[in-house]
Amino acid sequence: MVFPTAIVAVVAAIAGYALVLIYLLHRGLIGPDRRLSLLGPALMIKTQRGRGWLDRVGRFRRLWSVLGDVGWILAGISMVAIMLLLIWEAFLVLQIPSSAAPSPQEALGIPGLNPIIPIGYGIVALVIGIVLHELAHGVVARSQQVGVKSLGILWCVIPIGAFVEQDDQEMTSAPRRSRARIAAAGVLMNFALFVGFFLVMSLLVGTTVQPNATGVGIAYVVPNSPAANASLAAGDIVTSVNGTSTPTDLALFDVLSHTVPNQTVAVTYYSSSQNQVVTTTIPLGTNPSNASIGFMGIGLTFVTPTQLKEVFVSPATSSLGPFVGPIAWLLLPLAGLQPIQGSTAAYFHLAGPLAGLGSNSFWILANLIYWLAWMNLLLGLSNSLPLVPLDGGLLFRDYAGALVQRLRRGWSALRVEAAVSKLSIAASLLVVVLIVWQFVAPRL
Repeated sequence: MVFPTAIVAVVAAIAGYALVLIYLLHRGLIGPDRRLSLLGPALMIKTQRGRGWLDRVGRFRRLWSVLGDVGWILAGISMVAIMLLLIWEAFLVLQIPSSAAPSPQEALGIPGLNPIIPIGYGIVALVIGIVLHELAHGVVARSQQVGVKSLGILWCVIPIGAFVEQDDQEMTSAPRRSRARIAAAGVLMNFALFVGFFLVMSLLVGTTVQPNATGVGIAYVVPNSPAANASLAAGDIVTSVNGTSTPTDLALFDVLSHTVPNQTVAVTYYSSSQNQVVTTTIPLGTNPSNASIGFMGIGLTFVTPTQLKEVFVSPATSSLGPFVGPIAWLLLPLAGLQPIQGSTAAYFHLAGPLAGLGSNSFWILANLIYWLAWMNLLLGLSNSLPLVPLDGGLLFRDYAGALVQRLRRGWSALRVEAAVSKLSIAASLLVVVLIVWQFVAPRL
């Protein structure tokens, strides 16, 4: 059996990494009090450098305290929202067949392992998001007079992120409000990065990208179909059929629903290969799903090129509506519309000051910024989950502690702590069950 080169390279990299860990362990170079230690399979490479920078930035205590308060409020809202979403999805998955059930890899936001996250853009976005997330923890920790023992990176075959190691004793003894600010700092940073990168993406696309025509984009052409015989191709945009404009998928479906097999129709479309609008006649075939209507043989994107630009620039005000537009922005990777490349990029031409970059360079830049926004949103939401040891798990403990103390004023500190521990375990188990349920329920 001949294994693909990529698989051989991955196996060799993992084996090499394992051998390096075995050597370091054998030499006694890895341990809790050493510069190298393990966090699961990941190697923690620690340094004392950078602590002075955290002190200098963290000295603006009032500013970071206000931002920390905003962070824990935002994290609390996100925690409630994502838990309600998981509960809603728990009911939705009961209605889908096992063939449509999500795969376990889709539960992990790991580039390359998750099928919808491209490995190149994903790794860059993940590393940047995690590094700044951890630095935010360190800055706010110092502003709240909590020590930072070390900083460093996590390495597991490839660099997978960073960490800021706080002083556990000082963190435990800090006031609850201070602990909440520190825990929420990473979530706030990820949401701030999401907003920042989203605005940059909106500005880039809004000032540079123009659809080649108003119509429906062809995602693929069925081989040997009427459209294929007429030389239509992925990347073309159908603007009208028999003189009737087709600005949306529904408009095209409506026109075709009034045709019959073997009927010849006039199709006007923008040809990406000829860079111009072309009109041709196409004798329709028989629709496989409905023999009474004509069949052209094209597959369409779930949004038109014009709608795709709108979703990038301002999803909430797009023609899709304030609810569907933002959802469409999130689901572009699932629909194969992110990263923008190949036939999808052919729907557009560039104008404005950045047109000189060329299509390939521009879309590499735009795709990277999209994934920086997308991954930071994912990191912010996932870290808001009330799951130990995520930031949301730490925040939940403090939320629960404040609630228990208010409801049970006569309880001792030990009794409050015991109740909070039970609530934290229950919340963590609920999160795990809800996530696993999405993959198990459709297959029962």
